[in-house]
Amino acid sequence: MSPVKSLCRDCLQPGDSARSRCDACGSVRVVNHEELGTLCIAHLDCDAFYASVEKRDRPELRDQPVIVGGGVRGVVSTACYIARQHGVRSAMPMFKARKLCPDAVVIAPDFRRYKQASDQILGRLAALTPLIQTLSLDEAWADLSGTERLNGGPPALQLVRLQAEIEREVGVTVSIGLAPNRFLAKIASDLDKPRGFQVIGAAEAVGFLAPRPVSILPGVGTVMARQLHSDGYPSIGDLAAADLKTLVTAYGEWGLRLHELAHARDARRVNPERDRKGMSAETTFNEDLSDIEALRAELWPLCEKLAMRARREGVAGQVAILKLRTSDFRLLTRRVTLPEPIQTARSLFAHARALLDAEPAARRYRLIGIGLANLVDAEAVPASLFDQGEGRALRTERAIDSLRGRFGLDAVQAGRALKPRPRPARKQD
Repeated sequence: MSPVKSLCRDCLQPGDSARSRCDACGSVRVVNHEELGTLCIAHLDCDAFYASVEKRDRPELRDQPVIVGGGVRGVVSTACYIARQHGVRSAMPMFKARKLCPDAVVIAPDFRRYKQASDQILGRLAALTPLIQTLSLDEAWADLSGTERLNGGPPALQLVRLQAEIEREVGVTVSIGLAPNRFLAKIASDLDKPRGFQVIGAAEAVGFLAPRPVSILPGVGTVMARQLHSDGYPSIGDLAAADLKTLVTAYGEWGLRLHELAHARDARRVNPERDRKGMSAETTFNEDLSDIEALRAELWPLCEKLAMRARREGVAGQVAILKLRTSDFRLLTRRVTLPEPIQTARSLFAHARALLDAEPAARRYRLIGIGLANLVDAEAVPASLFDQGEGRALRTERAIDSLRGRFGLDAVQAGRALKPRPRPARKQD
């Protein structure tokens, strides 16, 4: 049998050579690649997911700009592609998004419906392979190696069928990247949104990456991108051409990681055990609290607890979440998307405190909680090494982790933790 090098996304007809139009149905939606029949690592990414669910459930919004987000002081969770044409982006302050797109329909997020749609999508992916690692509600990696006989064709064919099935039965669209490793698959899925299906093969990968900015590398956020640019590495090709010893001398262990990524190498496996969307910690008070300092005092040890757990499990979060339950049992959730993933109590507390301080004064609460979402591998978070304050905090907290591991949790106390807490907590989860 000839290897599959071409596949029609509409009628699924395979081909053994490149073509611009399907021989069977005439569609121009044809995927061509020399390695199409052999690649098995995929990244699935929903297109403007929250906004797409809103448009699915409210068809009258189909041709209108839609922004999912909260309040004047909140941030954009998702913007549809029409709103994005006006410059609206995720994590942008709502006041700025409204100014850029004053005609947008702004909708408060409904995570119950988004979770339902996510479960439908990921359930269909799980029917193809058990090797799935989710990053959030709307994206996941999958390893489809060894599934050809079970699912009736190579991974590329399975994924094209899946993409059509999700659009038809769930009512939202997804983009898919197919590649030899996780890093390249995630980049591929973002190349042709929405409804994209892109392939990056092993043979072309280094040349494909070379002209692209270092900011597309996993873990290279705004801080690190500026640092690399000022050090003479604006493109991935510049990193690939650099001497490994020079990179390690300049950036430590992360220098080795940069060298590997610049040469399109990523040894991370798709790990279902790392399939987690978030983590949290909370405490319920013996008596309702309204004093801001008392609430901050309860918040700090939760941040310490959660940050230590994140470091222990090797993850960092790009969304900080504050959870409050009022005296009349109403649950309030506030979240902020961060410029870089974090795993220190220092940063987590700073963002959570800002969310807490924005709440109305004198409101009484019976519970406070802190969470991290949009978790990523900690090895892909080197930005803190280039932020002096955050870098010091991470090194300090790792040292405290080590001491507590040897001598107990009470062996080392941070300065804030030594302040008297106005009222004891009743329960921690």
